[in-house]
Amino acid sequence: MKATELLKSTRSEEIALLDQLDLKRLPRHVAIIMDGNGRWAERRHLPRIAGHRAGVKVARETIETCARLKVPALTLYAFSLENWRRPRAEIDFLMRLLREYLKRELPSIHKNNIQLLVIGRSAQLPEAVRHDIEKAMRLTAQNTGMKLIVALNYGGRAELVDAFNAILDNVRLNGLSAFHADEETISNNLYTAGLPDPDLLIRTSGEMRVSNFLLWQIAYAELYITEALWPDFSREKLLEAFVNFQQRERRYGGLGVSDGRRNGRHGGAR
Repeated sequence: MKATELLKSTRSEEIALLDQLDLKRLPRHVAIIMDGNGRWAERRHLPRIAGHRAGVKVARETIETCARLKVPALTLYAFSLENWRRPRAEIDFLMRLLREYLKRELPSIHKNNIQLLVIGRSAQLPEAVRHDIEKAMRLTAQNTGMKLIVALNYGGRAELVDAFNAILDNVRLNGLSAFHADEETISNNLYTAGLPDPDLLIRTSGEMRVSNFLLWQIAYAELYITEALWPDFSREKLLEAFVNFQQRERRYGGLGVSDGRRNGRHGGAR
């Protein structure tokens, strides 16, 4: 089946991009830093919350598009540990918006066989938010389609700290006197254990940084930076990112794809 048949777009720009897509070479895991909601609102002389509401609509379209194209995993960076520094009113609004989104969209997510996962320090979230998240994850736990991972109260360094502490707890519990951690051990103790590492990291708003997001997992991700603010990140711009991804040669430290991941050699001189 062609990508145009999956999305059934009527826009000529999207059709042209869909015709370029090879469904067999889509990223297995797309991670997105959804940045620019506040600036989008400020440029329109609107309150910041208007930008967050507009961003939710884009998130919905992005999830739908990735699910239809059968991307196995999509991670959205929704709320970082650093976001607690924002004004209390904005934080409270974001938490209400999250609960609104789950209430409204969960039936559709479940109907479309999407499994919802939330990563981060969820114990620090408000009780009502935790309750809604746990309910959503239980409902979709057996779904076999795309995995939708929402990074909430998340930080990449915090994830590594939590992983190392989990490893140390296991060492103490089992009374191991000689233990050496390897990459597999660390990966198995991350929030994302069992998921493929991201192949593609998209950042909106033109900022050239990864903002403490999936620091371990994005070691070999292709980076795609767009000047578009998140509320302006249309389906067309998502398809542009996929086309750009498929035009790149992924060498993983070798001379070509055959010398990279296929042979298990990651790293070394570029």
